[in-house]
Amino acid sequence: IPAMSEVFRYSNDKLITELTSLIGKGLKSILLFGVPENKGLEQSYAGNGIVQSAIPLIKKKYPKLEIVTDVCLCSYTNDGHCHIGDNDKTCAILARIALSYASAGADLVAPSAMMDGQVLIIRQALDKAGFRQTGILAYAAKFASNFYGPFRFAADCAPKTGDRQDYQMDPANAKEALAEIAADIEEGAAQIMIKPALSYLDIIARARGKFKIPIVAYNVSGEYQMLKSAIENKILAVAVVEETLLSIKRAGADRIVSYFTPYILRKLKHER
Repeated sequence: IPAMSEVFRYSNDKLITELTSLIGKGLKSILLFGVPENKGLEQSYAGNGIVQSAIPLIKKKYPKLEIVTDVCLCSYTNDGHCHIGDNDKTCAILARIALSYASAGADLVAPSAMMDGQVLIIRQALDKAGFRQTGILAYAAKFASNFYGPFRFAADCAPKTGDRQDYQMDPANAKEALAEIAADIEEGAAQIMIKPALSYLDIIARARGKFKIPIVAYNVSGEYQMLKSAIENKILAVAVVEETLLSIKRAGADRIVSYFTPYILRKLKHER
């Protein structure tokens, strides 16, 4: 991926090889994003979709690996937005996507579209279909951030017009973040996500002090590439990676999603 040093897209025939290496170093959980060859909403929930076909391949080889699947539309819509112009209709499609992932064997589904009521509608759909064991990791506090740029290139999901400020959160509004987290927990979230991480450590800390639910922090693409470039250009020492992730943990995150994970796994294995 040109916008992200040492980060790659993997087709299903290459995925197991990459996972084998990482699992050998201690990897226990992955978060899958689908980048379809062709745009179209039907690709997001198709039984033979890129994510839906990857899950059983992974589970067959590594049944104990936790698989989390991002549930959104932005990689599948022609305009790059996370919705289709109507909140409730979008939620219905998100539930259909989540159900397709659960049917394929996902352990957690992670709705990230920031639609009102998305967690409740997905939870109801999963329960009705008999997938009560499938948990929801809700992107409860996803801010309208400038740190997403490299990922949008990677997933081919940059908005063609406008931006996402009308449904992602105002970076200045901490109270809204806590309210959104509380709402998602009430609707049935098993875990909640705060995204990005570094510019929102205060949100992580406030949430940790208020909620008992597991908190996941997303160390996003822009945060990754910013540090990676500084390391590659010898402006910063590579130890800044550990310092950065420790700051997220110290703020109160139980789990961290990071593109630095392969590096950290290699380092931990070496230290052991």
